[in-house]
Amino acid sequence: MSETTAAPDAALAADIDALCRLTGSFTLRSGQVASEYFDKYLFESDPALLLRVARQMVGLLPEDTELLGGLELGGVPIATMVSSLTGRPALFVRKKAKEYGTCKLAEGPEVEGRRVTLVEDVITTGGAVRDATNALRAAGAVVEVVVCAIDRSPEGENPLADVGLEVRPVLTKAQLDAVS
Repeated sequence: MSETTAAPDAALAADIDALCRLTGSFTLRSGQVASEYFDKYLFESDPALLLRVARQMVGLLPEDTELLGGLELGGVPIATMVSSLTGRPALFVRKKAKEYGTCKLAEGPEVEGRRVTLVEDVITTGGAVRDATNALRAAGAVVEVVVCAIDRSPEGENPLADVGLEVRPVLTKAQLDAVS
């Protein structure tokens, strides 16, 4: 788990859960079929709910954060909102460097020698965050923390420990399950 978490906000958890937890028949990325699905884009597209998440996230940022690295696609609107609240510049991190123009992986300010705090919507296994961390570090960035709206990884486990990344969630799966 993380060393730092937001103060539990049961009202925020309840509102996100009520809006985003869907029931039906859903095919997951793994190919498995589930009767429940969590549509994170529903809270990200709701300006009032997104603002509440971003405000909680501000308190999780390391004080020495220089850039907010929003991961494509879900981390971008959150990073933009947190940037607006803090005045810290946002960086938009692609899943793969574009193959034309600047051919950049991260759009925005230069990262070399700068402290980047990653911003993600949901972390389960941390695959996209791991890839972004490795790529940004290879470009010279200092990446030690990821803040996320929801940590869905098993309680007590840090899925990004292998890359030395601290996970700081606004909400955990257990907190969402507690209000459903």
